[in-house]
Amino acid sequence: MITRRQLIKTGMAGSVVLLAAGFLASPQPDLPAASQGHLVFLQAADAQIIRSLAPVMLGMAGLALDDIVRGVDVAIAHLLPAVQQELRQLFDLLGNRWARRWLAGVHSPWAQATPDELAAFLQRWQQSPLLLLRSGFQALHALINAAWFGNPASWSALGYQQPQQVMGLLP
Repeated sequence: MITRRQLIKTGMAGSVVLLAAGFLASPQPDLPAASQGHLVFLQAADAQIIRSLAPVMLGMAGLALDDIVRGVDVAIAHLLPAVQQELRQLFDLLGNRWARRWLAGVHSPWAQATPDELAAFLQRWQQSPLLLLRSGFQALHALINAAWFGNPASWSALGYQQPQQVMGLLP
């Protein structure tokens, strides 16, 4: 039989544990991230996540990462507020060092993670049985791909030439 005193002590201990868990889970960047210029939606830590994931996700080195970050920021800034809120939760989750380690499986800070570590994270989330993780992967995939392939700097690498009518060269 549990006594009233034991119940109160257990409740207080549980409150302390929840308070500590909330403090430890608060989104904090691993290292102070460098400023990325004027960004509307993305924070510096979010930009670092994009800069780390883009080369692995696109399978290319030497990308114009600042352009990709700006493209992702512009894309998100034009989404509905409800979608922006979900993306904020995703970036806050990935920016949290505990979630990055235990949920994403990336033990190093984003800027120091190896391409193999990042590729394994992306593959785990892409193939996860949990819809929430697959949705997170799909959001990152869509944003990074749209930012890169929508950038005219990527078109020459693809062999794409914009029609002259669109470029304004022909009447």
